[in-house]
Amino acid sequence: MALSAEHQKQIQLALKSRYQQLIDEVRQELGKDGEQHFADFAEAGGSDQGDESVADALADIAAARVDRQVNEMRAIESARKQIREGVYGVCGDCGEDIRFERLLACPTAIRCVNCQQTYEKTHTSENTPSM
Repeated sequence: MALSAEHQKQIQLALKSRYQQLIDEVRQELGKDGEQHFADFAEAGGSDQGDESVADALADIAAARVDRQVNEMRAIESARKQIREGVYGVCGDCGEDIRFERLLACPTAIRCVNCQQTYEKTHTSENTPSM
């Protein structure tokens, strides 16, 4: 089942809107002075090793946020390419069509719901810390 022209238009609009939102978020994050968090602590009453640790943690969180946003932007670019090539909406695992409702909710989905559930069950331990 190929997406109808109207469905494809809705997906493209959702992708464009989310991409612009991500660009704005990345610009905002990168526009912040990297030392601003630390400066805020210093103005509040000096800095000690604890303050420096907190400032470093905040900087790490900001970097992780930007990394996540950039990865999502790449997924959107990939979805746009798939649309241009006429292969968008096909599950990368089973080859079946991904339902429009799923694509509308998650336009960068690369798996149908069943394959995504299977993937999550079999790959959850990869990023889960263990002792």
